[in-house]
Amino acid sequence: MPQKITRKSKYWAYIVQCKDGTYYTGSTNDLDKRIERHNEGYGAKYLKGKLPVKLVYAKEYHYYKNVLRRERDIKKMTRKQKEELIANYKDNNRDSK
Repeated sequence: MPQKITRKSKYWAYIVQCKDGTYYTGSTNDLDKRIERHNEGYGAKYLKGKLPVKLVYAKEYHYYKNVLRRERDIKKMTRKQKEELIANYKDNNRDSK
């Protein structure tokens, strides 16, 4: 009988909102540390002068390839589409608490 493969690695596609209201999309394998580093001024040049950032969306993946695909898809979205995605994320997380 084939052995079931359990994946231990986790990756996240995420959106943060900058203090000027713009959105930045990224991916990481350590979400908490990535947000912390962004707020310390490390990472994306886009965020320079737009700190602090606030996490508004995150989705977990077990395959690196999938998280990169999702990040790319989010970056192609319009602002309105991103706001709908964020609103759905907030609604779903509010219900689970």
